[in-house]
Amino acid sequence: MTSPAIPERLTVRVLLLDAEDRILLMRGRMSNDRGGPGAWFTVGGGAEPGETVLETAMREVIEETGFSDVSLGPVVWYREGVGYLYNGDKVLFRERYVVARSTGGDVSREGWEAHEHDLVDDIRWWTLEELASTPDPVYPEGLAGLLPDILAGRFPDEPLVLRTVRLRDA
Repeated sequence: MTSPAIPERLTVRVLLLDAEDRILLMRGRMSNDRGGPGAWFTVGGGAEPGETVLETAMREVIEETGFSDVSLGPVVWYREGVGYLYNGDKVLFRERYVVARSTGGDVSREGWEAHEHDLVDDIRWWTLEELASTPDPVYPEGLAGLLPDILAGRFPDEPLVLRTVRLRDA
């Protein structure tokens, strides 16, 4: 007997950098582990039907930060892994990481959906030094080691495939 295929979800994560080379990260909890410690991760989310990667990136930045004056760069990384949506559905995330620049500033939560208000505990700008020294979980894993090339404007010719992470089962 074969098990049903796990649905796939194109997800776009945004490496949103400000004028001081800080990256914006959100701290949230997994829907399958609401009482867990959570982790820091980049801005982003799932693509809507018919959206391109860059259209998804821009929409997600506007919704999750309120910033509309953003310059999008290339897709630099690719990662996939099994995880859970906010409603508990298990999916195979196919993530693209897009570089983006903004002037920075205070984030607006006005565009957040109810589940984001429920699961996201914090959002803030990080320096590379802060990121490298935090004991907190950060996704993608190894972000502090991957960022120096991005900050220097050295982008891969083809998206770098990042290590696949399997999230805990509920």
